[in-house]
Amino acid sequence: MILYDYCRSSAAYRVRIALNLKEVEYQQVPVSLLAGEQRSAEYLARNPQGLVPALEDGALLLTQSLAICEYLEESCSGGAPLMPATPADRATVRAMAQLVACDIHPLNNLRMLNYLVSELGVSESEKTEWYRHWIYQGFTALEQLLSQVSGRYSFGDQVTLADLCLVPQVFNANRFNCDLERYPNIVRVNENCLQIQAFAAAHPDLQPGA
Repeated sequence: MILYDYCRSSAAYRVRIALNLKEVEYQQVPVSLLAGEQRSAEYLARNPQGLVPALEDGALLLTQSLAICEYLEESCSGGAPLMPATPADRATVRAMAQLVACDIHPLNNLRMLNYLVSELGVSESEKTEWYRHWIYQGFTALEQLLSQVSGRYSFGDQVTLADLCLVPQVFNANRFNCDLERYPNIVRVNENCLQIQAFAAAHPDLQPGA
């Protein structure tokens, strides 16, 4: 498999963790968002949205991180499962994953922040305030969910898709110096996940182009 990747992309970070947990060998092709490589004609032919990640598996090319993670879950026999066994539990995990991937991350990703500054004239301090607002709003809800269903990880003591979304978002929250003291469950789950080699190896600082 070939992963078109950017080291600090939260979405790509999720997929790197999933590939590692499923014990899939893959090649990384860095796509620098800062340099605008995602807007090249070559890359847009792969992903018309001009986003990372994209995963190439033979003739198949997949986009959207959660879709890729579920594809790996359903198609790869090795490694650890990313979802619990029952429909109700899987729905709970998907809800936590989507809380991050659909309701926090899109408001705080690089293209949104760049638009705020370049097109709307927002100052750096206002941009940071925007970022933190959506982190705090989303994390307040996630913290409450974790208080009900977490164990060592987001959902009990099994690593799931929810953890693959939580860890990259905490990484980015720390980059923007968000105060996470009010979110002890989020901090605890993040620390536990980072003790797992599959998570540690996916860290942005260890990727090509970092």
